[in-house]
Amino acid sequence: MRLGVAGLGRGFMLTAPSILSHPGIALVAAAAPRAETRAAFEARFGGRAHDSVEALCADPLVEAVYIATPHQMHADHVAAAALAGKAVLVEKPLAVSMADGERMVAAAEAAGIAMIVGPSHSFDGPVAQAREIIASGRHGRLRMVQAFNYTDFLYRPRRPEELVTDQGGGVIFSQAVHQIDIVRLLAGGLARSVTAMTGAWDAARPTEGAYAALVDFENGAFANIAYSGYAHFDSDEWMGWVGELGHDKDEAAYGKARRALADVRGAEEEAALKRRRTFGAEDIPPPAPHHEHFGPVIASLEGADLRLSPQGVHVYANTERHFLPAPAWPAPRHGVLERLIGAVRRGERVVQDGNWGLASLELCHAILQSARGGERVPLRHQVAV
Repeated sequence: MRLGVAGLGRGFMLTAPSILSHPGIALVAAAAPRAETRAAFEARFGGRAHDSVEALCADPLVEAVYIATPHQMHADHVAAAALAGKAVLVEKPLAVSMADGERMVAAAEAAGIAMIVGPSHSFDGPVAQAREIIASGRHGRLRMVQAFNYTDFLYRPRRPEELVTDQGGGVIFSQAVHQIDIVRLLAGGLARSVTAMTGAWDAARPTEGAYAALVDFENGAFANIAYSGYAHFDSDEWMGWVGELGHDKDEAAYGKARRALADVRGAEEEAALKRRRTFGAEDIPPPAPHHEHFGPVIASLEGADLRLSPQGVHVYANTERHFLPAPAWPAPRHGVLERLIGAVRRGERVVQDGNWGLASLELCHAILQSARGGERVPLRHQVAV
């Protein structure tokens, strides 16, 4: 499948190892605003690097477009792909506003193109494995999911808009959407309401850095999700020091993000520091040896608890426990790419389509609304698995 990439920033860098290791994908084109980035792409991969997403979508070599541009640009870029009749893999979140999300879904449906929202951690091998166990019914019905994650997210280098909630900044749109996708997949998708609180505790990073939310589902299950990006406790300690992206992690690097940020003077210098982590400025990392994860996740069924790990699923049943290794993949994001190929080449349906992405985006907004008003927020755009 001939893939074009819109945006060669951090999102592309994280997915590139899986793209390059997949035997069924050829990376044939890209779009990027900076000439030096386009030149680096052509030197490394050949093909053509365009100066606009519209030109990328019009490229006859491209079968599908991976949209890895900033959140607020997704709607226009999906519209360009739909107009050109190209299938789309659009980075999570689907959009920032619900209006943009609805416009994207309508554009994809009108054009008859496949649109997948991801990569998100709902595509991770152990998550899919846990979903299969739950759906089999052999341990009874799902009753509860606990998901939590403690990271240094808020202290990684950011562009100014990434610290403004209304522009998609903070942990809700970039991080909560992962947990939302995971718990919705495990619980069947039809969330009913959410009650939440958020934390914005650093005036120098004036956006949400933490949240906790209780989500209830139409089938009676509920999920408790919590996150802190304030760079203190690191929950990878409880994941065998395997990082979110599946690489082994050096626990001695504790505090690295805050130390690096302490030497930055102003927003422009911080944005420049982030650019040093994009394609053309940094090498693409090698494929990770483990599956990706998003912190500890425990699913409680009537007859067992399932604990997800980067290596597979631990099953704690009534009188015995055992471990089910996750399938070996060439790279952690192999699963989402397989879904993309299936949608483009064989017309297969994917759970994480545009309507799924819109439902998860609704939950992001509901968390913010509940935290502001101290209320339980009903949900109206949910879809089933």
